[in-house]
Amino acid sequence: MTIIIGIDPGSRMTGYGIIEKIGSKCRFIDAGTIRTESDEMPIRLKRIYEGLKRIIDFYQPTEASVEKVFLAHNVDTALKLGQARGAAVTALVMHDITVYEYTARQIKQSVVGFGAAEKEQVQMMVTRLLSIPVIPQADAADALAGALCHAYTSQTLLKLNAVALRTTRIKK
Repeated sequence: MTIIIGIDPGSRMTGYGIIEKIGSKCRFIDAGTIRTESDEMPIRLKRIYEGLKRIIDFYQPTEASVEKVFLAHNVDTALKLGQARGAAVTALVMHDITVYEYTARQIKQSVVGFGAAEKEQVQMMVTRLLSIPVIPQADAADALAGALCHAYTSQTLLKLNAVALRTTRIKK
């Protein structure tokens, strides 16, 4: 059993999603957002860090999926997003959680089957895959999608490593 936290960083709203992976199955635990809309940037970063710290302390995840920063058209926006992401990654690393990074395209491809999927498509697929009774907010759904992407990717990597080990043994 592995508890995975997915994080969709944002300077105004950071999404988080918690899933439990047992074998090849994933189960929804929790999802939500940390809102920081009206504060100055240093206070926003503190709220992201503290909010994630509380969530991490409660759920005790061992692995994390964090969306990589995309190239924004606005330099100021990219900088703020990078700072928010840094606050999130710091909270994870301070709890000795292994952090895995995925692009938005990788996450969408993994969950929806199409790397340029719309937010609504991600929300619907996450709801279906995790049997969630209510459609999560977009940022929370993106975070859950990141957690699912990691669950699927890590499972594939384990299989590939097992095949590589068998192949190595055969060659000897």
